[in-house]
Amino acid sequence: MPIIMPTSQACAFCEYLAERRPYTILERGDLVAILVTQEQRGKGHLLVIPIAHRPTLLDLDPGEDREMMDALRRAAKAIAKTYDPDGISVWQNNGVTAHQSIPHCHFHVAGTIDDGGTEWGNVPELNIAETDRISDALLLHLPPPRPNDQNM
Repeated sequence: MPIIMPTSQACAFCEYLAERRPYTILERGDLVAILVTQEQRGKGHLLVIPIAHRPTLLDLDPGEDREMMDALRRAAKAIAKTYDPDGISVWQNNGVTAHQSIPHCHFHVAGTIDDGGTEWGNVPELNIAETDRISDALLLHLPPPRPNDQNM
């Protein structure tokens, strides 16, 4: 049985990456981008996404999966240094029944909230100025990408 994907007219992440819709992009590489989500469910909640439209984790190319893991690790380090949370949560959903809402592979990474875990209920949507401020704080602590060692 195939994974049932959410339906949408246009992929929001592809729209953000093409700059057709405003969004705070913390970092953009050749294969992967790190975005500051407007729905902060934890301290410094970020999204790590492939640049190419890939519906699920199962669709990533080998180079993309390595870049995604490096970006996740670096995002977690930036969150840890910026917010000093008690923990860091990383999650990823594939398909409607797994609560995937945008049909573009993405990982969430966020520092835990003061009561522990992350906020799963409704959260206020931040404006771009607010997510830009989060980005500015995180950029001070975002480690550089690891060099691509495929050709070494």
